[in-house]
Amino acid sequence: MRDIIVFGAGGHSKVIIDIVEKQHEFNIVGLIDPYRQKGEYYFGYTIIGNEEDYSILNKIHEGIVAIGDNWTRYKMVCLIKDINSKFKFITCIHPYTSIGKGVTIGDGSVLMAGVVVNSDSIIGNHCIINSKASIDHDNCIGDYASIAPNATTGGHVKIGDYSAIGLGANIIHDKCIGSNTVIGAGSTVIKDIPSYTVAYGIPCKIVRKRIQGEKYL
Repeated sequence: MRDIIVFGAGGHSKVIIDIVEKQHEFNIVGLIDPYRQKGEYYFGYTIIGNEEDYSILNKIHEGIVAIGDNWTRYKMVCLIKDINSKFKFITCIHPYTSIGKGVTIGDGSVLMAGVVVNSDSIIGNHCIINSKASIDHDNCIGDYASIAPNATTGGHVKIGDYSAIGLGANIIHDKCIGSNTVIGAGSTVIKDIPSYTVAYGIPCKIVRKRIQGEKYL
């Protein structure tokens, strides 16, 4: 088994740790979290680094960033790469997922229990596809995007980098969601939604503009 580090020690990291344990491919050496004390114990593992100590990255060269917020996850990946440019990010796929023929899944991405990704879809790097989300055929999910539990996309949907699709949202076929956009929970998207916006409702409508990195969780 390959030694890895999990970055993050919050609720989202618990789900990822559970997936890693079920994959039976990796040994979690410990967790790194900038807001916890080194030596602290969390969800069965030791905090081996914090914002004052990332030296372990020179010894362990693989891991996963377990941070739910898309922009914060991006910043952590950049920090890791600055310390160790050769660091490899693993992909975490729950055993109870359905992945179609021709699907591509990027580095550092996570697919949780009950996820369906249908044929010829592309999941970018460092994405989160949450429990029971359904991605239909020929979708393109951008880097650092997240799809919340029970969200559904039709065929040929495009979702831009850093965008977040809320709980139970539905996007009909052939629609495009821009980058850095948030689609609210329960929304039904029947037309394209541009970048840097917050939109929600049935049908989904633009509510306001959004700046890059703005909190949404």
